[in-house]
Amino acid sequence: MVNLAAVILTTNEAHNITACVGSVRGWVDAVIVWDGGSTDATCALAKKAGALVVQRPFDNFAAQRQAVLDTIEAEWILFIDADERVTPALAREIMAAVQDNAVTPSNRPAGYWIPRRNFIVEHETRGGGFFPDYQLRLLKRQLAHYPLAQEVHEFAKVTGEVERLAEPLLHYNYTSWRQFYRKQRTYAAYEARILAARGIRPRPHNFILQPLREFYRRFVTLRGWQDGWHGLYLAGLLAWYYGLQPYWLLLTDRGKVK
Repeated sequence: MVNLAAVILTTNEAHNITACVGSVRGWVDAVIVWDGGSTDATCALAKKAGALVVQRPFDNFAAQRQAVLDTIEAEWILFIDADERVTPALAREIMAAVQDNAVTPSNRPAGYWIPRRNFIVEHETRGGGFFPDYQLRLLKRQLAHYPLAQEVHEFAKVTGEVERLAEPLLHYNYTSWRQFYRKQRTYAAYEARILAARGIRPRPHNFILQPLREFYRRFVTLRGWQDGWHGLYLAGLLAWYYGLQPYWLLLTDRGKVK
């Protein structure tokens, strides 16, 4: 068993994987690329960069992360996505947290939230819920699990206290609007499936009120206005993809993700 393993979930991330592995290699005990079935050079590049590659057919995000917790023999797991980078300052903070926990384990947290700086189509996005965008990514493995019903935007349940780290991950999550649209369509389909599983059926008012609520939440409550036209455009897109499209998919019986 190692003390700290960095685990990178991938599917066709050849353009990201070398830099991602490089941001964690050298200061963690193991770097593991957990691949969902890439058909590009992701696995070969990951091995060349110094990572161990494990392949597991992708079913959903929660199941992938839970499989990591069930399989990787490490005291601590640091989950990082291929389009994220760990800065040297964050690396030092993570190492200090893990070391402090080893010294006084009974008085230390079982997990840590890490903030993220999100770069969307070359624009660092501060409003709309995109900063600090805390992610529960540093986990004491035996005290964490992922509820499998939450197939996307999954989060860990931890037995014990959790704290927040100060240094952020860098998240280069969308390099083009085409990539953004494609990913949001996938997320909207997952949301529709979740609603269907709960027995929710669309009502006429859903197609008006839900988009308006989501737009107001993103642009006003979460201060998307800070990003100017970029923030306005994002708020409108997310109102469409999260406020309206899941209900449209339910109405047309297409809210079923294969």
